[in-house]
Amino acid sequence: MSLDVSPALLEKAERGEVTDAEFVTCVKESLPYAWEVITGVIADAEGAADGFADNETPPPSEAARGQLLRALASDAIRGGLERHFGVKLAFQNCHRVAVFKKSEVDGDRYRAFVSPRGQLLNQSPELRDC
Repeated sequence: MSLDVSPALLEKAERGEVTDAEFVTCVKESLPYAWEVITGVIADAEGAADGFADNETPPPSEAARGQLLRALASDAIRGGLERHFGVKLAFQNCHRVAVFKKSEVDGDRYRAFVSPRGQLLNQSPELRDC
């Protein structure tokens, strides 16, 4: 299960009344490691002169890795986080998260990061099992 959904939030979802804010709160509470990584990268990007930051630190456990994978592999979760923070998230391997301003999505750095070449260049023997 990806998220710990409270009975009240599940009832609201069954009625079709869930807001992005409620959804993002559920993500934050359900996936604390993923939330920490993503908000950390966003904070780093906001402080960077070029507006770019990424996380290359492997997760401390398989449970943490699972949180990050669930957050970034789910269109709903990733989209909710992107809308909430006003950024574009990019993901390589099983833990490299990058954040881009929405205005940079058509830029060279973003295209290089999400390209097949970028993925291949980010490989190493220690990442093959992740």
